[in-house]
Amino acid sequence: MKKKLIEVALPLDAINKVSAREKSIRHGHPSTLHLWWARRPLAAARAVIFAQLVDDPAGYVDVLLSDPGKKRAAERELRKHLAEHFDDATALPEPTLEEVIAKQERERLFAILEDLVRWENTTNEEVLERARAEIWQSWRRACAENADHPQARVLFNRNKLPAFHDPFAGGGSLPLEAQRLGLESYASDLNPVAVLINKAMIEIPPRFAGMPPVNPRSREDENLGQTPRVFARKWSGAQGLAEDVRHYGKWMRGEAEKRIGHLYPKVEVTAEMVEERPDLRPYLGRKLTVIAWLWARTVRSPNPAFNDIEVPLVSTFILSSKKGKEAYVEPVIEGGGYRFEVRTGPPPGTAKAGTSAGKRKAFLCLISGVPVGYDYIRSEGQAGRMGARLMAVVVEGNRGRIYLSPTREHEERARSAKPGARPETPLPENPRDFKTPNYGLTTFGDLFTDRQLVALNTFCDLVAEVQECVQRDAVAARQRHGRDATAYADAVALYLSLGVSKLSDAQSSLCRWKTTMDQSIATFGRQALPMVWDYSEANAFGRTAGDPLVSINNMMRVVDKLPANIMGYAYQAEAQRQTSIAPPVVSTDPPYYDNIGYADLSDFFYVWLRRALNPVFPELFATLAVPKAEELVATPYRHGSKEAAEAFFLHGMTEALQRLAEQAHPGFPVTIYYAFKQSERKGDTGVTSTGWETFLDAVIRSGFAITGTWPMRTELGNRMIGMGTNALASSIVLVCRPRPSEATVATRREFVSALKAELPQALVHLQRGNIAPVDLAQAAIGPGMAVYTRYAKVLNAEGNALSVREALALINQTLDEALVEQEGDFDADSRWALAWFEQSGFDEGEYGIAETLSKAKNTSVTGLVEAGILTSKGGKVRLLKPGELPEDWGPTTDPRLTAWEMVHHLVRALEAGGEGAAAELAAQLGTKAEAARELCYRLYTLCERKKRAAEALSYNGLVQSWPEITRLAQAGVRTRQAGLFGTDDTDPKSPSLGSS
Repeated sequence: MKKKLIEVALPLDAINKVSAREKSIRHGHPSTLHLWWARRPLAAARAVIFAQLVDDPAGYVDVLLSDPGKKRAAERELRKHLAEHFDDATALPEPTLEEVIAKQERERLFAILEDLVRWENTTNEEVLERARAEIWQSWRRACAENADHPQARVLFNRNKLPAFHDPFAGGGSLPLEAQRLGLESYASDLNPVAVLINKAMIEIPPRFAGMPPVNPRSREDENLGQTPRVFARKWSGAQGLAEDVRHYGKWMRGEAEKRIGHLYPKVEVTAEMVEERPDLRPYLGRKLTVIAWLWARTVRSPNPAFNDIEVPLVSTFILSSKKGKEAYVEPVIEGGGYRFEVRTGPPPGTAKAGTSAGKRKAFLCLISGVPVGYDYIRSEGQAGRMGARLMAVVVEGNRGRIYLSPTREHEERARSAKPGARPETPLPENPRDFKTPNYGLTTFGDLFTDRQLVALNTFCDLVAEVQECVQRDAVAARQRHGRDATAYADAVALYLSLGVSKLSDAQSSLCRWKTTMDQSIATFGRQALPMVWDYSEANAFGRTAGDPLVSINNMMRVVDKLPANIMGYAYQAEAQRQTSIAPPVVSTDPPYYDNIGYADLSDFFYVWLRRALNPVFPELFATLAVPKAEELVATPYRHGSKEAAEAFFLHGMTEALQRLAEQAHPGFPVTIYYAFKQSERKGDTGVTSTGWETFLDAVIRSGFAITGTWPMRTELGNRMIGMGTNALASSIVLVCRPRPSEATVATRREFVSALKAELPQALVHLQRGNIAPVDLAQAAIGPGMAVYTRYAKVLNAEGNALSVREALALINQTLDEALVEQEGDFDADSRWALAWFEQSGFDEGEYGIAETLSKAKNTSVTGLVEAGILTSKGGKVRLLKPGELPEDWGPTTDPRLTAWEMVHHLVRALEAGGEGAAAELAAQLGTKAEAARELCYRLYTLCERKKRAAEALSYNGLVQSWPEITRLAQAGVRTRQAGLFGTDDTDPKSPSLGSS
């Protein structure tokens, strides 16, 4: 089969830039439909699937050469290249006309792809149609070329694109983007929560596409010929369905407020309150809506003399740290007890720490000052003696939040809530990600206050009532719609249930109050359930986060824009036993070894979804909790040991990937995302990686060979993944094809020789693609394993098969050697600085040792001092830190310019003045700046090895900022050039002559 674009080239910078930006987009983004962990950015998913479907131009050069216009353009480009490099002895071999025309065609495809991945073009049909047209062209070429294939009728139907399947669908980014590109999409997952999310995104919208809403209000407006703004449009896609969900969601909220609104009192501002707080005078006599109640957990004082005192466990007494709007809680001790009073203005220094006494001592008793240790808190919590005390009430003012002291009425109203039911599903025994069981909160029901339980139960029960109402209204409108009223009611119920499930994330006792933003922060700030001592209880009817209507309206902004012209299907299935209707195109994002416990985390939502939707999807909710035994995650606590967990993961992942290899369409490669960082586990074979070793072992055992790898940015560009964590800023996309049956056997020596020949070139390619230094070692696994997997087997000296662990160790070793070899491209002073930095960092060292090293590097300590990178005094020498370098330095006047100097001046400028300041220096450096970027990779590797996190952060940050630094530098040059020619064009984004 001919190679696809993803197996040859990608505009990686453009894809990574928009993927990183996408993480900051909220309104209307599918990720806001419902929380899922570790979603792939839509931009990356769309780019990968497009490049997976479209032919690389080298495969149809003959067609391109038959086009006279394309051929002439290629001939002009070839003549230009030959003229530019006529006298250049170092130039690469002359390209052929075929290579030039293929390159030009790739650039055309890149332009389509770069438009395609932009968030602004997500629903731009003109852009999407250009991409779909390219997919169809490639598909029809494949059909023509495979007309004689034994299964041509099944595999190569020129009138219908192959279907798409993701067997680890999760949050649904990949099936959604395949559907957007015109493929019938199938999403399967073992996890019922994931299945529901995918149904909401790819299955339901096309099923009810083009239907107007069925609710009486909308139909009445249409029948009367009225056209209010919200109805004055054609109901395209799933917009009619979204309007119904909004309508019935509003009714559901209103009905809930009638039933339980008394549990959420307002605050009436009295004259007494104004006397104490003059800033409340504008609100005198008004009833203000509460945004949130702020609580502190309590335990009895361990001091026997004060055992009747409930000690508040408060991480901070500060409520708002916004300048000019500061507020804090002051505990007032009186009569052998205490009460909380809210104060405004700058807080005292003691307020920041609350009652905390440091990590080891935990907290202090407010009255006696006795330490309240974690062991004591655990024992009290497990005995059921942990309570809560209201600290402050947050209300909505004219210009922002107002903080008020707690009242007995508000505390008693909260305690009057009596939930009829609570989720009794136990929390997992997972000490890494679930901390609350240590303190007696052992079931999912324990994570909610009684008032929150009443609210969530009420909303879940109302879903069934809404469903009956929608069905009646749909029957009344059936003559016009001709659709199944029950199915439509089920669809509305699904979205409303997802809204309630999403609401639980904002309505638990693990929500925090963020003092810098004056708002409540949802439960899942990360992929875990940590213990929260002072928590925020949002008002379920406060019209802010925590109000169901806010969630539902935000969700429907997504549904309004979902693709609805191609059918999609979501169903529950184990990846190991997946089945496909026909050989599909496959792109998937499997679990990352033990990184995320999806099933354990999903129970938080499952308990509410099951209560609301069990009658609608009885098979999906047949179990009391999310299925876990078959989940492909290496969790030692579930399997008894690390070894058993690893064996389970390897066996299950191998089985799943074997089914992929057997069922995937032979005309397309399979793409697999993986974002698990190598662990520093050293053994006889060197550094190895449990997660990657086991995953790659599964890939190879399944019969796949790796034909390409791409590091895709999946986090914000300013995020530095800590060296101690096991997560990547990039996902590595593996491009796989079934290993050819004629693959040969190689010796270990042949494998190492191939690595040394190919990995340095791949390393340069990765660096030019601006891979973050923190991800370089991980990304290099791909090219290394591409060498390893091309062979049927690699044999060691004893004739035994070389294991994946041994292969990984050799790949890492070869990568280190390639990075060391790159040092030869740097100047002598920089090579000395690298060697010294590896040994001493920025610490002082002996002059004699420095001088000896300088001789070996063909420089001198005196020269290094003159170069401005070293200080020498009293028999000691020390490299200058970036902050110690002169701010007025300029490369054009430096008589001894070094790569080391360039790196650290750029770091200084970036950290002091941002990307703009660094760009000014980069513009002065011109092409020499690239040497600085390349040096950062070696410096980061040294820092990682020596555990110098602060310096590593600086070097990684410089590389990650490099595309923007370069753009700003080039824009500055163009602006100055424009000024020379007397133009007024100073727009940094405006193109210059000759730009492409």
